[in-house]
Amino acid sequence: MRIDAHHHLWDLSRRPQSWMDGSWADPLRRTFTPADLQPELTAHGVDMSVAVQTSASYDETRELLATADGAGWIGAVVGWADLTDPGLPAVLAELRSGPGGERLRGIRHQVRDEPDPLWLVRPEVRRGLAAVADAGLVYDLLVTPRELPAAIEVVREVPQLAFVLDHAAKPAVAQRRWQPWADAITELAGEPHVSCKLSGLVTEADWEKWRPQEVLPYARHVLDAFGPHRVLFGSDWPVCTLAADYREVLALVEQATTHLTVLERAAVFGDTAARVYGLNTR
Repeated sequence: MRIDAHHHLWDLSRRPQSWMDGSWADPLRRTFTPADLQPELTAHGVDMSVAVQTSASYDETRELLATADGAGWIGAVVGWADLTDPGLPAVLAELRSGPGGERLRGIRHQVRDEPDPLWLVRPEVRRGLAAVADAGLVYDLLVTPRELPAAIEVVREVPQLAFVLDHAAKPAVAQRRWQPWADAITELAGEPHVSCKLSGLVTEADWEKWRPQEVLPYARHVLDAFGPHRVLFGSDWPVCTLAADYREVLALVEQATTHLTVLERAAVFGDTAARVYGLNTR
């Protein structure tokens, strides 16, 4: 079974997306619904997906869960929650009790947008991450190379929590910058309770001029560091469309994995996501 472990949906009539903060985002300034995505999944043999939050909003998380409840192919939702809230355990229980709540499998916060690069290691954040672990959920790390040192530290401090690194920590592909990203990825991969998504790399490259040979070294470093059984394919649709269509994103990951065995490719394109997010693939 093929699984897209990272895509987004949003309805701009319900709420703005504050990260769309310039003309660069104009192609994304419309509503994207399951009906927009499903033809792409069908055309490329993708059977199931994981919808991921885009705003710091409980309302959005509830809407994603309800949407997943009505679209059988959305197997899981990674929603948002305030990690600094002492009442987080009750909030998570409430989210899971609502429509589609059984599909809440992970939590994410836009750590890359926090002014403090050490935000993840604040005591109140560590407490929130422990609550996520106690709820049996996964935590998606949305960080850049700037926040990777803090991510490594907090991953070691909360070993009971399964972490998933989104977008391979957004390496500076367009600038062809390799370090300190590469060493930090290797260090993070040394922690066995961390997995990594091969997602979002094309939008870190030059949107107009990128070529596979510029992106592939970053993808292959992730595969070498984590191993295929801790790597997940994600399209990052529709954000990826700033630089590439769904077919091109999928083809890039297929090219990055040509040296793997059949079972290893099956892990990257579905089995790892099914295991990490506890998806029902039967």
